[in-house]
Amino acid sequence: MSKLLVITGGTKGIGRAIVHLFADKGFDIITCARSEPDLMVLKDEISDSHPGVNLQIRRCDVTDRQSIDGFISFVQTHSSRVDVLINNAGVFIPGALASEEEGALELMLTTNLTSAYHITRGLLPAVINSSGHIFNMCSVASIQAYPNGGSYCISKFGLYGMTKVFREELKDKGVRVTAILPGATHTASWEGSELPEERFIKSADVAHAVWGAYALSPQAVVEDLVIRPQLGDI
Repeated sequence: MSKLLVITGGTKGIGRAIVHLFADKGFDIITCARSEPDLMVLKDEISDSHPGVNLQIRRCDVTDRQSIDGFISFVQTHSSRVDVLINNAGVFIPGALASEEEGALELMLTTNLTSAYHITRGLLPAVINSSGHIFNMCSVASIQAYPNGGSYCISKFGLYGMTKVFREELKDKGVRVTAILPGATHTASWEGSELPEERFIKSADVAHAVWGAYALSPQAVVEDLVIRPQLGDI
């Protein structure tokens, strides 16, 4: 029986790169995103490139609790085991705390932190059942505030803290927990930037780093996976 990856936000950027890599490794995959057309494009891609991989998709707005609960139920109907859970869905709105738009804090907390909290809790029995591995897509903004980072930094600091709590609570249950902390990665968040593409981390590099952390023996865990552009932060 194939192992199962569950990942939120699997249609773009880092999430899409992870889906393709884990499909290469023979995993079945369940993913979600807000855009139904983007999900269908991804399903067609995986069907063409990996006909033996079972990819299940579901539209989910991670800012909406009912939508999150629907995604959790969707996963549970397909499997009682989750080998890898990656909380990847997120949003970045630049701005200083004193001047950022009203509602920015609430939106980024809900998207970047609260959704991961509810999805992890909902799928935890299935993760424990498979002695699985949880990855949370944090950021270098989780450990270092920077100008114009505003509420994004707050939300990512919170996600990093939650990751540490789950690590402590799950270590004796055979579940590994890893914080992924990438720097500037060439994704939609940087659209419009005048910087050259080679200044950024490639999404595929983050995916390969995730796989490397997962591929360790059960006796070892990468707690923090920090990845930065070769020339440093942007």
